[in-house]
Amino acid sequence: MFKGSIVALITPMRADGTLDEDAYGAFVEWQVAQGTQGVVPVGTTGESPTLTHAEHQRAIEIAVHAAGGRIPVIAGAGSNSTAEAISLAQHARAAGADAIMVVTPYYNKPSQEGLFLHYTAIADAADLPLIIYNIPSRSVIDMTVETMARLARHPNIVGVKDATANLARPLHTRRACGPAFIQLSGEDHTVLPFLAAGGHGCISVTANIAPRHCADIHLAWSEGRVADAVALQDSLLPLHDSLFCESNPGPVKYAASLLGHTHEHTRLPLAPISDAARTRVRNAMIEARVLNG
Repeated sequence: MFKGSIVALITPMRADGTLDEDAYGAFVEWQVAQGTQGVVPVGTTGESPTLTHAEHQRAIEIAVHAAGGRIPVIAGAGSNSTAEAISLAQHARAAGADAIMVVTPYYNKPSQEGLFLHYTAIADAADLPLIIYNIPSRSVIDMTVETMARLARHPNIVGVKDATANLARPLHTRRACGPAFIQLSGEDHTVLPFLAAGGHGCISVTANIAPRHCADIHLAWSEGRVADAVALQDSLLPLHDSLFCESNPGPVKYAASLLGHTHEHTRLPLAPISDAARTRVRNAMIEARVLNG
């Protein structure tokens, strides 16, 4: 259902920090043209923590309209409040999203049983395919494979965005949840070993800047051209590194501004990236041939 190169969309903004709706629509259109196989509005890279509810909902509506049914839209709908997550999920369904992505609750540190009840309640209420987003580096909580296997029995819970960077995890998840359970890497660096371990694709930050390159990695892998996929991944390694040299999405929004897609503005408490980071991002883009020197 969801596979290949899927982009965790930035949220284009003007210099004053307001949502740039025209740029957002044009950015999604560019992603489609470049071969991206799905878009995820209002995730971490989309600055969901600092968007208002109205902006969050509008970003999903723009993404759905711009995608026009050509590629799936997996709408961010996570919260550390189950009731709020249900509300966001129900809006995503009404807006025409193809699925929702729900991050493990942050700050309040639920137990594994709490995670099970949280996701079950959302999946029951949303009536959309649901992708679990497991990112313990940000949310502190790590959903166990055992809990995920329980949730995988729910007909609406179809997969996981795994941002653990633990390359043993997809092996255990596949064994526990079955081969039909969709596994999407949440780490650009781990795309190929994740696919080799039974993964289906990647929800990527780098695809904001190099969508064709990222799509070609998945195409080469699916066609059995492993050496080509490895060469492409190697060529992107400095870019992957540079886009995480400071807090996401600061570096990737700066990179997108160099390509003319948006202003580099990020909302506080994210600060503008340093001059050293700007130099590193620009040089990596030139090396990866996504920006002329």
